[in-house]
Amino acid sequence: MANKYFDAKTLGFYLKYINNLSEVMSKPYYADHDMESMDMFIQSVNDFADKELFPYFQEMDEQPCHFKDGKIVVHPQVEKIMKQGGELGIIAASVPFEEGGLQMPYMVYTAATFILDAANNHLPGYAGLTLGAADLILNFGDEDLKTTYTPNMLAGEWAGTMCLTEPQAGSSLSDITTSAKPNDDGSYNIKGQKIFISGGDHEYLDNFVHLVLARVEGAPVGTKGISLFVVPKNRIEDDNSLISNDVQTAGDFQKLGQRGYCTTHLIFGEKDNCKGWIVGQENKGLKYMFLMMNAARIAVGRGAAGIVSAGYFASLEYANERKQGRKLNDQGKKNSAEEQTLITNHPDVRRMLMHQKTIAEGSLNLILLTSKYADLSKTAEEVEERERYKLLLELLTPITKTYPSEMGLQAISNGVQVLGGYGFCSEYILQQYYRDIRIFSIYEGTTGIQSLDLLGRKVLMQNGAALSHLMNEFNVTLKAAKTQNSLVAYADKLESKIQLAQKVIGHLAGFAQQGAFLKFTADANLFMEFFSHILLGWMWLDTASKACKALESNDSGYSQEFLESKIKLMQFFFKYELSKTSSLAESLMDDKTITLPTGVDAIAD
Repeated sequence: MANKYFDAKTLGFYLKYINNLSEVMSKPYYADHDMESMDMFIQSVNDFADKELFPYFQEMDEQPCHFKDGKIVVHPQVEKIMKQGGELGIIAASVPFEEGGLQMPYMVYTAATFILDAANNHLPGYAGLTLGAADLILNFGDEDLKTTYTPNMLAGEWAGTMCLTEPQAGSSLSDITTSAKPNDDGSYNIKGQKIFISGGDHEYLDNFVHLVLARVEGAPVGTKGISLFVVPKNRIEDDNSLISNDVQTAGDFQKLGQRGYCTTHLIFGEKDNCKGWIVGQENKGLKYMFLMMNAARIAVGRGAAGIVSAGYFASLEYANERKQGRKLNDQGKKNSAEEQTLITNHPDVRRMLMHQKTIAEGSLNLILLTSKYADLSKTAEEVEERERYKLLLELLTPITKTYPSEMGLQAISNGVQVLGGYGFCSEYILQQYYRDIRIFSIYEGTTGIQSLDLLGRKVLMQNGAALSHLMNEFNVTLKAAKTQNSLVAYADKLESKIQLAQKVIGHLAGFAQQGAFLKFTADANLFMEFFSHILLGWMWLDTASKACKALESNDSGYSQEFLESKIKLMQFFFKYELSKTSSLAESLMDDKTITLPTGVDAIAD
């Protein structure tokens, strides 16, 4: 398999030309960096991915993580992603200077780690969760927690994890039972179990800093009584030595995909000797954890986007080499005497490849735009401007997590189909991408949870303020596109779809106003798909509009063929993807409450 899992020119196009990285770089907060240094960082990450990630991708699947003799056994490259990645600045890239980081734009961090995800999606999570845990401590922990834990975490010497899920609670965090009993020295005794802990333990690091949700004795029921604790695998003594903190690894979950990314079951306080230190205030833990979870959700979308990119190039490589059948002439006949043709000459294969590429590039564009909003929500000069970008970030986060994950699965499925029977064989890589990407719609809140967040909270929050800001963004693109003759019809089509979205939202909001919240959110997952397609339609029209402008000016640095290919991908999306919104709208505005648990039970035995 060729060493091709993403296209650097395409990444640069969406990072710099479409999403205008220079706008973010112009903020005083990033004054110590320039475009050349950002390019050097991305290139160093690319070189690292080529050497230390991509070559081990299949091997990590064939030699999966496992539990043996009380320990988690992982591939040796896990040590490389942590320690060499720490040296490269992969973990500390977006962290402020004063906290020991490199203070790079989150856009640049996203672009660089997208490369890692595309190269080998089993490895970046180890470093990514460590950054997330360190970032949470830096934002909400006291000075003692910061100085004790984060330097080693940012350097890749210690790992960080997120410990939310419990066996009896699943995604229902209000039902967690892990307890925290205060001690006289300011620590808490932690007792309970956590499951599905990504990167939760292995032999290559000295310590694991677990961010654990637990209940202090006497805390309110539900989510209002959840606190957050730093619970290290090993406690730090006064002489800086490490001793066991009564955190036991009970096992590793054996998975369909991402077999090189360990997923552990942890037991805290089995010997009543597990200490934790509270982050921030009691009963505020879920609020704090959402900082990490929102960043993690963008990272999930980024990971899925990386897999789709790699899957596309694997499919394309095969299609450019595989000969099968003959081309049909205009009369629908073929000449059996002719040499077999490459399958890239068959329209249905071309459709599947274009679908993969459209989803891959649309997902890349989406994660970069959301990262841009994250940057500007912190660095824009005016308070009102920061608030606007914060609302846009809130609105786009569940979509950024979900669209690449759900549509990416469809895209990789098409990749398997491009290879035909070989796509189902372990000799070829598509089957591994297909297995790996399946978890991404489950990570950090399932598609159902993200959809409830989008429709039930984000669309209506602050009386629709976030949605109003997004509509303003839509209008800027529509206005620009309507000045270009070749795009007027597409702008008109998108405008009609935006009007349809307003109609659907108005229809559904009526149920919320009536207090029928269950009916309001019953088809939230359909709304997620519907709204995501309209959002991506806007982004594709924006891309095509800017590509047309670049063709007119002839000074963008991108070839005519490259720019015209982006316009054609927009046309493909509008014909095959945006058109799906009509049937989705029909379902969303059908008032039959078929899935509510009332009346005849269609799922009973």
